[in-house]
Amino acid sequence: MRRTVLLAFCFGAAACSTSKSDVAGSDAAPPSPDAAIAPDAPPIVHSTTPIIPEPTGTCPTIANGDVTFAPAGIPPRKVKIAMKPSASTDHGQLVFYWFATGSSPNEAAYSLGATETAIVNAGGIVAAPYADPTAGQFEWFVVNQSSKGDDFIVADEVVACLAKAHLIDPTHVHSMGMSAGALQTTALSFFRSAWVASVATYSGGMPDGFAVPPMQDPDNKFAALIFDGGTSDNVFGVDFKVASENYASALTAAGHYAELCDHGGGHAIPLDAAPSVALFFTANGFGAWPSPYASGIPQSFPTYCAR
Repeated sequence: MRRTVLLAFCFGAAACSTSKSDVAGSDAAPPSPDAAIAPDAPPIVHSTTPIIPEPTGTCPTIANGDVTFAPAGIPPRKVKIAMKPSASTDHGQLVFYWFATGSSPNEAAYSLGATETAIVNAGGIVAAPYADPTAGQFEWFVVNQSSKGDDFIVADEVVACLAKAHLIDPTHVHSMGMSAGALQTTALSFFRSAWVASVATYSGGMPDGFAVPPMQDPDNKFAALIFDGGTSDNVFGVDFKVASENYASALTAAGHYAELCDHGGGHAIPLDAAPSVALFFTANGFGAWPSPYASGIPQSFPTYCAR
């Protein structure tokens, strides 16, 4: 028996398409959607403030550039950090960026452009994790339908160490990504809702057939800005437009705020979206509910976002 693995493949940061590979194997069925991700953190009792994890390893010196984090129980992982020295007194937001398959952490700077500089100049930090080379065909374990939680553990350690060093505002921890990185962000929004303030996804979401994951903190009604490339954002059987709409529907049904933006450009990074994403994160901190955008988004947002 052969099964087909379908997910995002990015040829560099500039444009993304999807690749498929036929995986020869046993007659065993592929993992069920319900078993695709096993959260390694138990559900928590809701707090009005984010529940920031404690470091499990020795925290590294945090500086601009590649920094290696070593959480207990998993291999150390490099994370590309964009920050300025005054972050220790500015206490700005933390933005995770998860890159698309075939790309690299440099995609964060490409995707955000001048907005990354603006975030850093305002005292914020952009953290783009490197992928574990053992994750599989696609960079992030969850995208390979693995139950291994290493990517989430790395995120916990980054949050924990940056908070311990007083480098971030704990109420402004956000996540974004493209394609496979957007699928990783989607999963993280559920499994780390104890500290996630708001998220943005570029061609991610929940593909048809996948169950809604369990929410770590069901009472944290975080906000999501969800981008897709329209009807042509459908490659090798993965309909990212539908996946994005599924994600928005699941969040809305659970009482979250979700904004859909169809940029119509296919499976590609909407470069014009970065300033709006940053504004969205600033407005939608942890516990900002109802969302300040519930009555309408700013006029500065792209016209292809719902009004």
